[in-house]
Amino acid sequence: MSKTCRNLTPKCCRNKDNLPAWDLSDLYKDIADPKIKQDLQQYQKSVAAFAKKYKGKIASLNAVEFCKLAQEHEHNSVMANKLGVFAYLNMVTQMNNPQAMTFYQNTSESLNDYAKPLIFLSLEINKLPQSKIAEWMKDKNAAYYKPWLSRVRLFKKFELSEEIEEVLHEKSITSGEGWERLYEETSARLKYVVNGKEYNDAEVGKLTLDKSAEIRTAAGREIARVCKENAPLFTLNYNMVIKDKAIEDIKRGFKTPVESQNLANRVDDKAVEALAKTVRENYAKIAHRFYKLKAKWLKVKKLEYWDRNAPLPFESDRKYSWEQAVDIVLKAYTQFSPKLYDLAKDFFDDKHSWIDVPPRQGKRSGAFAMPLPNGYHPYLMLNFVGKQNDVLTLAHELGHGCHMRLSTVQGDLNDATPLTLAEVASVFAEMLTFQSLLKEAKDEKEKLCLIAGKVNDMINTSIRQIAFHFFETRAHNERRNGEVSQARLAQIWKEEMAASLGEFVNIDEVTENNWTQVGHFFWKPFYVYAYSFADCLVNSLYQVYQENKVPNFADKYLKMLAETGVKNYADLLKPFGLDAKSADFWNKGLGLISSYIDELEKLDKRIKI
Repeated sequence: MSKTCRNLTPKCCRNKDNLPAWDLSDLYKDIADPKIKQDLQQYQKSVAAFAKKYKGKIASLNAVEFCKLAQEHEHNSVMANKLGVFAYLNMVTQMNNPQAMTFYQNTSESLNDYAKPLIFLSLEINKLPQSKIAEWMKDKNAAYYKPWLSRVRLFKKFELSEEIEEVLHEKSITSGEGWERLYEETSARLKYVVNGKEYNDAEVGKLTLDKSAEIRTAAGREIARVCKENAPLFTLNYNMVIKDKAIEDIKRGFKTPVESQNLANRVDDKAVEALAKTVRENYAKIAHRFYKLKAKWLKVKKLEYWDRNAPLPFESDRKYSWEQAVDIVLKAYTQFSPKLYDLAKDFFDDKHSWIDVPPRQGKRSGAFAMPLPNGYHPYLMLNFVGKQNDVLTLAHELGHGCHMRLSTVQGDLNDATPLTLAEVASVFAEMLTFQSLLKEAKDEKEKLCLIAGKVNDMINTSIRQIAFHFFETRAHNERRNGEVSQARLAQIWKEEMAASLGEFVNIDEVTENNWTQVGHFFWKPFYVYAYSFADCLVNSLYQVYQENKVPNFADKYLKMLAETGVKNYADLLKPFGLDAKSADFWNKGLGLISSYIDELEKLDKRIKI
């Protein structure tokens, strides 16, 4: 194992700290690559030819002809996907580079413009009677595209005329996508000064994980200061994001702000309401109880907002090298399934450069995995500094990467995993890695620290994301009555944070503008509940795994990941005996977190900290 994990990335693709950086030449050499212009021109011609061939004629196609249409559309989709992903990945590691930013914007605008002739496609498909669809589905090759057709027809009653759809399509580049770009570029340019040293957005958050309370406080207050300083711009930005969404939602006939995302996630509105309600009912049992313990361990009456994720005073100061982190994660993967290890190891092969690891100036904060169609491979972005949390983040994003490699076999049109299922593989991978670390704990104090760290992460994933969900629900609802002021957004933020975190975390005016740091509010409204959905689902799934009552669990799990784009969550969970429509399902998932806190309370009494 360790031999496989050493010297994993070519030296030419490593930075001065010997950390891997991705090499995008699998897509294009650089932004001057003449192949980019050629591919853009080819995409434009291909889409125009497709529209000329099929517009106004879909109702007359037989099954064989429909299958040909789908194949041609898929080919065009792959071309656009490759171009768009390259432009984005090239940009996110150098957002202070005007050339990279301009290239991204120009590529996005070109792809948007060239895709206009495709607007007719979903409109014509959704005018078809169900009998026509049934006729097509009798053909085995045409039936392959049933998941794509079903997804298109989900939005049937919410589509508008072709003229209006074209306007919305053209304006997306200057409305929703434009406001998203403003947020990302502004965030990437922010500068934070802590104890005389300058940090970027990706780096400063790591300081709140420092063992020194003084450093955490300095960093927390500096983050809050910069949030306050930029709050007027981000308030305007957020109001425009919400208003832009509301205009389209209302025109399409969606009754609530969250409904369109629920439909895209293929989950019932009532299921999301039940999840949010169940989590809120468990705030006190989980988050409040844990932060009471943590305040005791940190020897304070109340935790400051920025101390929620602080390491414990008696915790090891261990820092992990990149190689150690990779070894730990791959060991956990292979213990669960050699097949999962085989999917993961390619990300670290010395022939590949699929991961961008170090934080640096101009690089986007956070971490993500970027999918590409079958025939290519995913890319992972991290901001790794060697904390235990960074090890788990690697496990998380690598889980996404493995999931993407499995699901792309469904084809570019069919492979549309909803957000609620997209987070399952990542959260499950984190759990595997945590359990692997826990087994190797040398004593009860180390065990307590590991469990406390995991509970911290689980609260951030399940509890806090639902608090975010309530924040944005209230913000979107109030925006329909007019612009929501900075002061009002701050008030809603404080109320939701206080409710979820409890009396042992200090919520006051110092951090009232920290909502501006939650990028998902700007990038993808109503994304956040998907984290909680996935965390509760994974917790239930992991308990089934522990019970060892499902034969060949690992193989069934990997099969489930391969099918997340073509099956709904209820069908995917049947092999594991789970019913996500039941309230007991969500309580079972949350119960795992509560059981970890039970264990922490017992360890606390035994160790007598």
